[in-house]
Amino acid sequence: MGIIQAFTGSIGGTFADQWKDIISAGEFDEHTVVAPGIYKQHNKGRGSNDSYSEGVITNGSKIFVPENTAAFIFSQGGIEDIITTSGGYEYQNGESSIFNGESIKDSIINQIGNRIKFGGQPDDIKYINFVNLKEIRNIKFGTRGPVIYNDLYYETDLEVRSYGNFSIQVINPEKFIKNFVPANVNYYSFDNVSVREQLISEFLQSFIVALNSLSSKYRISQLPSQATELSKTIVNDSFNAGSWGDRFGFEIVKVAIENIEFTDESRELIKQYSSKKLDVKAYEDLSQKASNIAAQQKIAQGIQEHGLNDMGGMVFGMNFAQHLDNTAGTNSKMSLDEQVSNLKKLKELLDAGILTQEEFDKKKKEIMDL
Repeated sequence: MGIIQAFTGSIGGTFADQWKDIISAGEFDEHTVVAPGIYKQHNKGRGSNDSYSEGVITNGSKIFVPENTAAFIFSQGGIEDIITTSGGYEYQNGESSIFNGESIKDSIINQIGNRIKFGGQPDDIKYINFVNLKEIRNIKFGTRGPVIYNDLYYETDLEVRSYGNFSIQVINPEKFIKNFVPANVNYYSFDNVSVREQLISEFLQSFIVALNSLSSKYRISQLPSQATELSKTIVNDSFNAGSWGDRFGFEIVKVAIENIEFTDESRELIKQYSSKKLDVKAYEDLSQKASNIAAQQKIAQGIQEHGLNDMGGMVFGMNFAQHLDNTAGTNSKMSLDEQVSNLKKLKELLDAGILTQEEFDKKKKEIMDL
């Protein structure tokens, strides 16, 4: 009974596989990176090749490779051929076909005899997969717990959480198929849980390294605007995500940080820091004011102790008064000795009747910055 089934199966399969096929890529969803070739069977009700054998590509079949895809033809020995340029191709390394101008002996008789030996199945299995070469976007990431950020502005280690997304692109389809995609798989997506876990784990390692490399230049609140620099740093991390191009044939194209937020503990630390900094500034302002008052008191004491001797005359007094007018607004830059000297001269002008008491008091306030 088995021999009869093998015989009938060999005949039916051989005749069904005489038809040439039209093979192209199916639809790729957002994160699909490998998809099987689709055999076009019908076109608005026309076409009747529904009984073709799985794993058979007939000579003369057409393979259409869309833009931004690469086609891989596999046999039992692995990758037989790779097509990376879009366009239409005719396949001539499969099963013989009378529709391809090959003999009845090669196309039918020999195939039937060979298939009977293997229970009615073809012994040369081939199939086509397509690899998506477009940028694959919106692969989401998030820190699993708080990440330490050594913020030099706040001079402390802060705990932060972050989330966002990144995009990747296959740049070497052969390396990608050989080194990353499991064997004998004709569909592969970055939505696969195990695939995503590996990607996110390595990405986060590079993200943390990149994050802390910026701590000497940026406050943590400035990091969202540094996505480009973060991306470059991640790509250049030769130990984790930055090594994907050499190891697996795909690389990171873009990183988008949607949010970086403090933990409650770190937020409280920043509040305390800001509060203390305000207190310190208030103290410094008060100290400066106290120092100014002390200096002014010392000037007044010097005048009281040493007095102002008779010096100069009318012309000198007028010139000196004019000089004081020209230097108004710069008195805060005078040294203590200069302030004492100028006040002595003003007192001489007052005593000589060149300045009135009102004018003297005005000039005194300007010099002492009262």
